[in-house]
Amino acid sequence: MTKEKQLIIQQSDLTNNCPECYNQDLTLTFYQRHSYGKLYHRTTADVTHELRCNKCNSIIYPVKWTEDIERSFNYYQKTVSPARASIRFTALFFILILLLICLVGAGVYWYLQERPFLG
Repeated sequence: MTKEKQLIIQQSDLTNNCPECYNQDLTLTFYQRHSYGKLYHRTTADVTHELRCNKCNSIIYPVKWTEDIERSFNYYQKTVSPARASIRFTALFFILILLLICLVGAGVYWYLQERPFLG
């Protein structure tokens, strides 16, 4: 089973008004998805975001955004630099590959010992 985590790649404070409580204490957070398995760690290119008011502690969805919030969001979205999408293999993966190579080599050696070369 792979575990998926959303890691924070950028968090910014906004001074725009909250549509719920009209306070000027908003936090815009960008996340990148990472998958952790027994054989590999994968970093995906998926970037998600969340806009939260720090006073009323509510998540502000894009439907309720004002033009000012949308303008600020577009600016901060351009400044986000996520990690490249990649796959890193764990030590268990390399141990299994090495074990497989050794088993194939032993099988070939045993096969050649049973049938001597012609000549």
